[in-house]
Amino acid sequence: MHAFRQVIHAFFNPHSYTLAIPDVWAGFQVNLKMMGIAEVLVLVFALSIAIVRGLPGPAAKPLRALAIAYTDFFRGTPIIVVSFLIGFGLPGLQLAGISNQSNMVYGVITLTLVYTAYVTEVYRAGIESVHASQRSAARSLGLSYFQSMRYVVIPQAVRRVIPPLLNDFIGLQKDTAIVSVIGVSEAALTAQQFSNRNGDFPSYVVAAVFFVLITIPLARFTDHLVQERERKERAQAF
Repeated sequence: MHAFRQVIHAFFNPHSYTLAIPDVWAGFQVNLKMMGIAEVLVLVFALSIAIVRGLPGPAAKPLRALAIAYTDFFRGTPIIVVSFLIGFGLPGLQLAGISNQSNMVYGVITLTLVYTAYVTEVYRAGIESVHASQRSAARSLGLSYFQSMRYVVIPQAVRRVIPPLLNDFIGLQKDTAIVSVIGVSEAALTAQQFSNRNGDFPSYVVAAVFFVLITIPLARFTDHLVQERERKERAQAF
């Protein structure tokens, strides 16, 4: 019974919840802001790199090699290591306009670099899933390579990869907490500071609930999109 009371006091103290919610919510707004900015940047940069990876001809080989090197490096490097490289490395360069940014900016850069590598592969899979005859038909109509990509291939590819894109962005939302290691005052760091001051853990529970309130609806929406696509594919098969 004593142990049960200790657990209740440590994790479910109502007074601590009342005190923690405003502070953690303020920190969580930073998470949401980083997620929104990083998502927009990732969508643009990842599509650009995916297109570069598919450029035809020997002249584009160096560009393809750079794109491959980028995706391999940032997919293989833990995000916490990239956080240290950006959050501590860039300020250490002492360069005007680069080394004097806020921790949140470095956090967004970290998230963008890592998730661009992942989303590039999602886009590339979608582009490669479009049958080659689609490209041939577009070229036979007089469209250039980039026009074929813009008007024929990419619209089809993007529609096909929306569910995996949403899965990546669920991961992005959660990983905004990791950049707290470089001092970004987001929900996880705020919860930790509150816990250290008060000697209990309701602030962590509050932070977890805020993240879950975002990730679970996104996950269910992703499942819905997958089911709708499967239903349409079955209907077309018959």
